[in-house]
Order: sequence, then C-alpha cells, then structure tokens
Amino acid sequence: MAKTIIDFQKLEKAAKKLSSLTHPARLEIIKMLDKNEQMNVTAIYTEMKIDQPTVSRHLNILKSTGILLSKRDGQNILYSLNKEFLDDIIDCINKCG
Repeated sequence: MAKTIIDFQKLEKAAKKLSSLTHPARLEIIKMLDKNEQMNVTAIYTEMKIDQPTVSRHLNILKSTGILLSKRDGQNILYSLNKEFLDDIIDCINKCG
C-alpha cells in the first residue's frame, strides 16, 4: 500500500480557512450577508449590536481567507459572500463525512 503524502502547507491553509468559520460572530456575519447579498460595516455592526472595530476585525479575517469579497462604493466598502468559495468548502466537508 502506498504511503499518503501530506502537503502540510495545504493542510495549514485549509485549517486557517475552516478556523475562520468557528467564531459565532463570523457565522452571524455570513448569515446576514446570505440574506442581504451586500452590506457595509455600519449596517453589519448596527444589526449585530456590537462595536465597529470588532466587526471590522471579523470582516478582515473572513476577507483574508477568501470567504468574503469587498468592493468600494464611494466612501463605503460593501461586503458580500464568495459563494463559490463557500460551496467548495461545503462540498469538501460533505465528501469527508
């Protein structure tokens, strides 16, 4: 039987992406964006009733792992889900288990 070669860089990258989904506030942001398609940080922190710096930190984590997309609209940055990316994660999890 052939030995499985583990690509630890890919494993570490996957773990980082999955761990970004473990925080309840980040899951709440994902739920809100699933319902609203695009939102700015003010709308998100107002609806969540938590402070803006905390929401911004969570948005940055989700964006850095590819879960969120952002685009500038005047002075606002609009956040949206990278649904293709999320579909890939869900498909991967479904295959494992």
